[in-house]
Amino acid sequence: MDMTHSASNVQEVTVVSDAFIQGSKSTDLIKPTNGSNATLENRAPGEFRVYKIRWLVLALFVLYSASNALQWIQYSIIANVVQRYYDISSTWVDWTSMIYMILYIPLIFPASWLLDKLGLRIAACCGVIGTCLGAWIKVFSVSPDLFYVGFIGQSVVAASQVFILSLPAKVAAVWFGPDQVSSACSIGVFGNQLGIAVGFLFPPMLVQNHDDIEMIGHDLRFMFYLVAGFTSVLVILVLIFFKAAPPTPPSAAADAAKIPNPLESSPFLHSIKRLLLNKNYILLLISYGMNVGVFYAISTLLNQIVLVHYPGHEIDAGRIGLCIVLAGMGGSVCCGIVLDKTHRFKETTLAVYTFTMIGMWIYTFTLSVGHIAVVYVTSSLLGFFMTGYLPVGFEFAAELTYPEPEGTSTGLLNAAAQVFGILFTMLYSELLNNFGDITANVTMAVMLCAGTVVTAIIGSDLRRQAAQNPNSA
Repeated sequence: MDMTHSASNVQEVTVVSDAFIQGSKSTDLIKPTNGSNATLENRAPGEFRVYKIRWLVLALFVLYSASNALQWIQYSIIANVVQRYYDISSTWVDWTSMIYMILYIPLIFPASWLLDKLGLRIAACCGVIGTCLGAWIKVFSVSPDLFYVGFIGQSVVAASQVFILSLPAKVAAVWFGPDQVSSACSIGVFGNQLGIAVGFLFPPMLVQNHDDIEMIGHDLRFMFYLVAGFTSVLVILVLIFFKAAPPTPPSAAADAAKIPNPLESSPFLHSIKRLLLNKNYILLLISYGMNVGVFYAISTLLNQIVLVHYPGHEIDAGRIGLCIVLAGMGGSVCCGIVLDKTHRFKETTLAVYTFTMIGMWIYTFTLSVGHIAVVYVTSSLLGFFMTGYLPVGFEFAAELTYPEPEGTSTGLLNAAAQVFGILFTMLYSELLNNFGDITANVTMAVMLCAGTVVTAIIGSDLRRQAAQNPNSA
């Protein structure tokens, strides 16, 4: 519980955590009038501090994560319009989404190394600058014969996501105390979901399926300028306000994670090796990858799926995607709160995964009912659990792999998701084109059944909780 202390020789209030190794609660500390910052040297043993600026850092991360994610589905959600304007096949439109997954896999290793060596600020700057550069390149792609320019811009944005997807758990661990770390991680993931929601909603509204090709080009140009301007503002804000770390650690776990191991000449490679030898983490890699892979496949082909049953409903396709992600945002926040209150990571993960699988079966057999309102409802149900699972997976990985760097563990987690995303998207597209949507969706539902079984096998080895409270371990 937070309290404010008064004193005659003080003026400025900052938030402090009274965390000890046994556990902690937050309280307000009033700084001396000389304005000096507390440091690791003058803080009391076992005293850990959190700062109000942590919320600004988290907010900036949410916004620049959203600016990258919204471009992932920017082409796919208006696939039929993009095909007409650039005179390309649906496969090329699918590749504008899959390039995000493909580039992530080889780039995550150098990106994780940079995050581990150079810290949050450098990673954040790389991510936001790359996102902005790619957005501006797409501004110059508005001509029926310049699809390749837009694809180059999309590739630059896709490469920049390696400095984004791995950061939510890291931002939470570096800036937030043990009673807020899961909620902060869920808010960080919320940024990616917010971007995907915007990517689903606005392209169908901004780019209409005009009979006149030149009007489509006008709409595309406006959309690209809008995104490029937004990312430019974010570059300035991140460069000015995004900090690498607070002056003092927020928790015992964060404090311990800062201590280097002198026996390791290559900490990053040793960390990768330990992660790959962690049986529970490998099982989580598989189950997480299958869940997110199904989400990627459904999102990429959503426009084509909806138009099969409801021709001319391009805007509805975008709104259905929006419902999936908005419901997932609510699921993310709810799951983060549950984790902070209960610390039952295994049970929460298994429950969310099971409901995701059930939601996929319901979604599969309600697409063709003829009432698009039903699709909105069932899609929202699926989204609440499917995308609500993302921060749960991040936090469970952090627990299973502590004290390995969160950026590395979540980076590998996302790499697995990209691999499954590529495979499932290609499989889903092939099944949809050759056997119809029922076969494609049933296949994805079966994959989630398998993922549920794998999740049930994972052991509940909560290492970070043990570091926070060794007495109870």
